[in-house]
Order: sequence, then C-alpha cells, then structure tokens
Amino acid sequence: MLKNCLITILTLMTGFFAFKNELAQIKAPSSITLIESGLSWNGDSLPHYPNSKPKISILKITIPPQSELPLHFHPVINAGILLQGELLVQDEDGNSLEMKAGDPIIEVVNKKHWRVNQGNEPVEIVVFYAGSEGMKITEIVGD
Repeated sequence: MLKNCLITILTLMTGFFAFKNELAQIKAPSSITLIESGLSWNGDSLPHYPNSKPKISILKITIPPQSELPLHFHPVINAGILLQGELLVQDEDGNSLEMKAGDPIIEVVNKKHWRVNQGNEPVEIVVFYAGSEGMKITEIVGD
C-alpha cells in the first residue's frame, strides 16, 4: 500500500514538473517601442495638444502603384506605420524620408508635404491622428 502511494506521488510529481516545464516554454507577452519622440520625421518639434475634448482617428490609407497623395498638411499630431510597399515622403522644405514596410513615422504638423509610391505594389499605411472635436485631420493644399 505504501509502495503504491509512493508510486502515485512520484507519478504526480513527474507530471507536475513536466507541466511546469511546458509552461516555462510558453513565451510571455512582449512589446517593442517602434518610435518615440517629441519631434516629427524631419526634426520639427511637435506642437502642444489642443485644450479641448480629444478625438482620435485611425485611418488605413492605400496609395496605388506609381501614384502620389496631393500636397497637404495635418493640423493635428499623427503617427503611423507602413504595412506594405515603399513610400517616399517629402516636405515643403525639401526634406525627404524613404520608408519601407514595417517603418514607423511621426508625421510633420502644419507643414505641407506629399507622399509618393514609386513602386509596383500598393502602399498601405495605418495612421493614428490625435486631434479634437471639430478639427480636420488633413487639409489638401489648393482646396
């Protein structure tokens, strides 16, 4: 009887340690900071947030191959990550940034710029805008 109890205890302990070992091999959640700054991609300082009720917008923008977004500016702080393709971003001062899939960006605020997809596949970028009620997130120059 004692021998059977010891065998049962050893079996349970062996199972417990095997289970504990399996749990240890499961990867824990993790995070990586892709970008963090008080400056936009061209080195300009970001403005203060508006002093009104916040409004967050998240857009997925697709730019077809061999095309560009028109000259525009953003009156609100925004940042994004390029999901697919390659993108050239240029501002009114002649600064440029070449992006590839996976690259993050902190966009310029109140500065005219445009984006060009010179590649042969669509560009997809997700952009997060931190504005406030009643504010536009993008203004097309000339409209």
